[in-house]
Parts: sequence; structure tokens; C-alpha cells
Amino acid sequence: MELFINTYQYLLEHPAEFLQKLATHLGLSGNALLVAFLLAFPLGVITARSRWAAALVNNLVGAVRSIPSLAVMAVMLPIIGVGYRPALIALTILAFPPILLNTQAGFQSVSPSVVEAARGMGLSRTQLLRSIQLPLALPIILAGIRTAAVEVMASATLGAIIGAGGLGEYIFAGLSLGSSYTHLMVIGALPIALLALMADTMLYRLERVAHRRSAGETVPAGGALAAPFTTKKGATI
Repeated sequence: MELFINTYQYLLEHPAEFLQKLATHLGLSGNALLVAFLLAFPLGVITARSRWAAALVNNLVGAVRSIPSLAVMAVMLPIIGVGYRPALIALTILAFPPILLNTQAGFQSVSPSVVEAARGMGLSRTQLLRSIQLPLALPIILAGIRTAAVEVMASATLGAIIGAGGLGEYIFAGLSLGSSYTHLMVIGALPIALLALMADTMLYRLERVAHRRSAGETVPAGGALAAPFTTKKGATI
């Protein structure tokens, strides 16, 4: 009860501070996801066309993925100093692999017969990507973004160690000040958990919508509706 009262009183007395740290946490996480997507998605589309290229990139990504985010931040310190940028780089590296790997898996899961049938109907490479491959690959891509979002939301806490700000400052302040300030850890940890849960839930719902659409979608070609194609798993597009 005392913990709840202390938490409630602190939030009442410092609402602007809490909202500022929340906004910093969301901004850092969102920017890291955006940068990772802009880098990983096109690379995933390109490497999905070649098993050799996919294997090479996957091995490199696997090696980078084994490096802890905190270690990446530490390496960035002598190069670009403390603050927002090293945290952004570390979180981008964290978000990059699941988006890349799921983009590859999504495009590779599209049946070659579907692609050949679409080409036979005269679809250009751009039309093929937009109308056939992307809708079918989208559920798997969203699953990768969902994984990356949860990991980044949680790991953005570490940015507070190098001065990037965010809700992690509450957690580390509570740890350093002792048991009398446990409420600070709650103020930091609870919103982070809720943000991760909200991101997971929202992206899961989008993933389910994408699944339903990819299972029953007809594809426009030359202004008309093309006949449905059937994938290896029986999904019609």
C-alpha cells in the first residue's frame, strides 16, 4: 500500500517530468524501429531472391545479433559520445535482424507458381511486388516488426545509462537510491511493460488482419480483377 501511495503521489507532483521521459522513451523506440525497417525491408526483399545472398546476410546478422545492446552503446561512446545517438544506433541494430529475417522468410514463402502465373499475365516487377508478393508476405513481415517492437521497447531502458533519457532513468534512480525509492522503479518499469504489451497486441491484430486478407484477396491487373491464384498452403490471393 505504501508503495502504491508513494507512486501515486510522485506522479501527481511530477506529471510534466513523467510525460517528458515517456515521450523520450517512445521517440527513441519509434525512431529505432523506423530506421531499422527502412534498412532491413529493402535488404530483405533483395536477398530473398538469392539463397546465397540470404545465407550470407543471415550469417552476418546472426553475428551482430549476438552482441548485447549495452556493449554496442559502450563501443559508440568513444566515437559519438553519450546521449541519444549511440542509444538509437544500438536499438536499431537490435531491431534490424527480426525485420530482415522475417522479410526474407515472407517473400520466400510465396509460391514460385504464383509468381510465374502473375508474370504470365503481364504484371511488371513492381506490380508483382505490390500486388502479389507483399500482400502474401505481409503477415510474416508484421510478425518480425512485432518482435522487434517488443525488444526495442524493453531495451530502450538501457539508454538511460548513457544519457539518452527515457523511463529507464526512473529505474536506475530507484536502484541507486535504495529501497526507500522503490516507487521510482515502479514508475519506470510499469509503463515500459504496458508499452511493450500494447505494441505486441496492436501488431498482433494487424498481423491477423493481414493473414485474413492474404487468404482471400483477388489481385487487380490492368484495371481488372485477375482470377485468384492458389499458394502451396491453399491460400487464395
